[in-house]
Amino acid sequence: MRKTYTISDLASEFDVTTRTIRFYEEKGFLKPGREGTRRVYSPSDRTRLRLILRGKRLGLSLDESAEIVMMYGSPRNNRKQLEKLIVRIREKQTELKSQQKDLEFMLLDLQEAENNCMATLTRMDSRKSLQEKT
Repeated sequence: MRKTYTISDLASEFDVTTRTIRFYEEKGFLKPGREGTRRVYSPSDRTRLRLILRGKRLGLSLDESAEIVMMYGSPRNNRKQLEKLIVRIREKQTELKSQQKDLEFMLLDLQEAENNCMATLTRMDSRKSLQEKT
């Protein structure tokens, strides 16, 4: 017997709202069946949701994730999907390393600005103290 999932099952398992799952349905990433008015998700839908959320966690855009997710279930043991994912991961790593360098420079600039402000305040306090003594 094939396992199926309700929208609540998936929302609970992946810690997302049912609205999030419906959003992915609207985008065409998930295609649940129906049992009366209930949505019934297949193991394939569950895997697609897991892949979408993994892409989000990795910092991929929804379009980037969609491209990879839509390859799910393709012939040849998903090799093409994995190769595409590796390309996206490498691109994201390059982007994040660049942002990391930018952040490091910004932090240094902020530290220098803070040091300059602190030095100015110290000089101001010293002058004030001298003026009060005279």
